[in-house]
Amino acid sequence: MERRFIIAALLAFLVLYGWQALFVRPVPRPTPGAAVERGTASTATPAPPPGAARAAAAEAVAPTRAAAIVGEAVERDIRVETRDVVAVFTNRGARLKSWRLKHYLDEDNEPLELVAGELADTQALPFSLRLPDRAMTATLNDALYSASGAAADPNAVSTPTQLTFEYRNDAGLRAVKEFRLEPSSYLVSFRAAVTDGDQTLAPAIVWGPGLADTKAVVSRWAVKPRALLSSGGDVERIVTADIVKQPVYEQNFEYVGVDDTYFMTIALGPGMSKVSYEPAAIPPPEGSADPARELMSYSIEPARRDGAVKFYVGPKELEALSAIDRGLVRAIDFGMFSFIVVPLLRTLNWINGLVGNYGWSIVILTAILNVIMLPLRHRQVVSMRKMQELQPQVKGIQERYGKLKTTDPAKQKMNQELMALYRERGVNPAGGCIPMLLTLPLVFAFYGLLTVAIELRGAPFMGWVQDLSQPDPYYVTPILMGASQLWQQLITPAAGMDPTQQKIMLIMPVMMTVLFLGYPSGVALYWLMANVFGIGQQYVTNSLIGPPTVPTIRPPAERRIKRVGGGKTEAADAHNKD
Repeated sequence: MERRFIIAALLAFLVLYGWQALFVRPVPRPTPGAAVERGTASTATPAPPPGAARAAAAEAVAPTRAAAIVGEAVERDIRVETRDVVAVFTNRGARLKSWRLKHYLDEDNEPLELVAGELADTQALPFSLRLPDRAMTATLNDALYSASGAAADPNAVSTPTQLTFEYRNDAGLRAVKEFRLEPSSYLVSFRAAVTDGDQTLAPAIVWGPGLADTKAVVSRWAVKPRALLSSGGDVERIVTADIVKQPVYEQNFEYVGVDDTYFMTIALGPGMSKVSYEPAAIPPPEGSADPARELMSYSIEPARRDGAVKFYVGPKELEALSAIDRGLVRAIDFGMFSFIVVPLLRTLNWINGLVGNYGWSIVILTAILNVIMLPLRHRQVVSMRKMQELQPQVKGIQERYGKLKTTDPAKQKMNQELMALYRERGVNPAGGCIPMLLTLPLVFAFYGLLTVAIELRGAPFMGWVQDLSQPDPYYVTPILMGASQLWQQLITPAAGMDPTQQKIMLIMPVMMTVLFLGYPSGVALYWLMANVFGIGQQYVTNSLIGPPTVPTIRPPAERRIKRVGGGKTEAADAHNKD
């Protein structure tokens, strides 16, 4: 059981790593077709759902030519800066033109942009409106609104920024859009009131293609934009291929929107709503062999029309989300061990607050975890050592029954003899398995933390490692990790393994090294330090329990002669004495 479990656990672990490393879903290339913006021209997108091209073509309707009564004659931008974001609104359609995160930088060391401005001519900008009447939709998104409202001091922490846009024409169409930006978060509240004469209309709120972190440093394993829906406490993440099959969802949502590895744009608490998704893409530069950058747009139609809809547009950062709603933390895809990951991440952040470096914080937290797991690992090694000492006797018992088939009832005697041997020597065959089972969830949880925690994005460690969320540029940490893994493998008791199996197990460190070459350096650093502490613990345990005592077992032929007893052997001995 010991041997089979160890092999199975290692293989399962390799499958987990290998799946993400080798089978990451490729970005589909866009196919020419009609695209999405309501009331604008088309662009190339991934294969649209049936009828989308006809719908987009039908929506390419020019705005009505009614004269504006309330509005502005010149297009202009309104810049708003808070502690965390720099937002730019345009009075054309009263929409969001840019949303930059001041604390998260792109590859040019500029505030990261989350609005696909390069698609503004062909795709909807955030906070566009959509009505059943396509001509009216085009008018609302193309008109020049009058803008009012004072921008708050970016250093203020209590005063929100309020902007109001208004448009009215002589055909009776009137629209008022109100924005409220919180001073110290990534929240923006939006309210739209649209009337046509005496009739109140209920437009859908459109958020254009996202997330448009086009200049972000993205690893090949990073998650591409996907639909994010939370309903009834369950979080669902839907990739582009499935959105094409089912683009519309109508439920009672806690939040709904789009996310990727580190960022998201979501509507908070919309309640009963209808949300529609549509894929989009940023084509690669002309002549480039790179795939198109996959994006996803969405629109939301809340059933409740009398209040503002609050949007969160920012990082999937644990503390920022917890400050809004503790349930919002589930938007971070920590995996099945999230109940372990969240306390680990809080501890990592606390340590970083003391040392000021996430690399050293990983080292310290790894040391703490290894100290906690020390008793379990000690028991595991002691159990494996006892099993190692019993292997010659176990092998002798197995040889006596080796020619019997598994279905032979006499084969049960072998198990009875083995269990009697274990009881006699005080050995539990599962003693090496249970400690490993208890520590594996912690290992998987730490791995999940290091691959999705935005806190490590752009966080330097030392020397050549300047971003713990990116692979080691010189492969130093993966190679050291593989060497330490091999060292640990050599000094660990190999209970129940023959020499051939032991050689096969020595290939594992090589395979792990290859897999870690493309993984975040923070993950490689953690695994390296875990191996180093494991090696130290192994030497301490070895010094405490001493070298293995392996009894000498006589060859089977000698044992058979000895068992003859009372026959020719005894007679021969008596004759020799005479």
